[in-house]
Amino acid sequence: MRLRTTTALAALVAAGLTPLTLPTTPASAGTTKYADDFNGDGYRDLATSAPDATVSGEVGAGAIVVTYGSASGLAASSRTVISQNSASVPGAAEKSDSFGSSLASADLDRDGYADLVVGAEYEDVGTYTDAGSVTVLWGSASGLSGGATLSPPRRRFDKDRSGMSVATGDFDGDGSIEVMAAGNGDLWHMEGPFTRSGTAADTEYIFNDTTRNLAVGDITGNGSDELLMLGGMADDDLGGEVAVMSWDSGEWQNTEIAADGLTGAVGDIDADGYADVVLGRGDKHGNEAKAGIAKGGQITVLHGSPAGLGATRPARTLSQASSGIPGTAETWDGFGDSVAMGDINGDGYADVAVGAPAEGVGDQPEAGAVTVLRGSATGLTTTRAVSFTQNSTAVPGTAENLDSFGSAVRLADLNGNAKADLSIGVAGENEVGGIWYLPGTSTGLTGTKSVGCTATSLGLASAGFPALGEDFAQPR
Repeated sequence: MRLRTTTALAALVAAGLTPLTLPTTPASAGTTKYADDFNGDGYRDLATSAPDATVSGEVGAGAIVVTYGSASGLAASSRTVISQNSASVPGAAEKSDSFGSSLASADLDRDGYADLVVGAEYEDVGTYTDAGSVTVLWGSASGLSGGATLSPPRRRFDKDRSGMSVATGDFDGDGSIEVMAAGNGDLWHMEGPFTRSGTAADTEYIFNDTTRNLAVGDITGNGSDELLMLGGMADDDLGGEVAVMSWDSGEWQNTEIAADGLTGAVGDIDADGYADVVLGRGDKHGNEAKAGIAKGGQITVLHGSPAGLGATRPARTLSQASSGIPGTAETWDGFGDSVAMGDINGDGYADVAVGAPAEGVGDQPEAGAVTVLRGSATGLTTTRAVSFTQNSTAVPGTAENLDSFGSAVRLADLNGNAKADLSIGVAGENEVGGIWYLPGTSTGLTGTKSVGCTATSLGLASAGFPALGEDFAQPR
């Protein structure tokens, strides 16, 4: 971030936010190596949402904490906190905006630095209540600095909640990054490159059902991304609506998938060149028995192929009742409330992290746990599966009631050793939230050299219930 004037720094302090501390010698960027390297130093960075953060007395205005990767991984000293009261960020922090309700990243303006796309689904726009907004924060040699509002391709309406979910990808294979922003019946499609004013090369409105979560990957191996759309529960689909949207022969194709999921991640589990999908469906919504969801929650694995998702291999559903998965399937565990994919041990196969933020640990209800399953040539395996809590060896902290360890999970290499590290959201930690970091190694995750950072240690104001760790910007 550019050096601020004394006045700007004073405004940050008054807002209850902490200015940026960055590595002293950030590298200049040429081309973007990673879609989440905001300062161009060759290390992936971690963007974490605190959508309920209080900013300048405005409860639920929302904020983002960005921690910058380095050879030592995640450190509380190398971070910044950004809200709509930060210098050169559009808008203003207002009650219940939920700035950070969704996150995605990519180099939108082709300057060699990754940019961060931020949804604020409850932002009022003009006279429209809860219309929602989408903001891009620009990357630079000193990190994220300033931003612009991405303009929608149509007029606004009350309760649009655009920015409920956001994603980036190259869906038509032309090399330009595109942004998708979903809400209540909305899907904005914005084609890059983008100017610094936030103007896209082209914009399009696609009528669509409500989409609460998005994930991106090349499922068919044709060089273009597909968009995984998770609409949440519906009267006729209590397990959660799942669809895949792709660009084919000059038009969008929308294919419904016969599987259940409220969360999702994309990666190549069996290293066959086609991205696979893991769907998570926790059991915290009350209709699991009627929907046929496993007690405690479940994940479902669908394999990519040239013919599409799940066309050549049957879906596989796993829960804590499955052989080899640690723990016991118990009502309200929330196993599958968060999922992520990445290669933890560098063997070429994507591994899967599954959050169960309501898992009881000892006599502490809803302390939370994260289970890690390994990828292999034959698909996801439960062999050598491992589960982590705040009571695990070498993991900082203590499992406590309502910590929600596993509220979000992310697998990405923050320390540059070519092994994906596990970042864990702990949205209820000390009633403010936090981020836990477990580095990946050639033997997998051990907990050694783990780091735990609470919201306050990362510079976020503790007023209210910030819920830092509700979501991460997932890597592509």
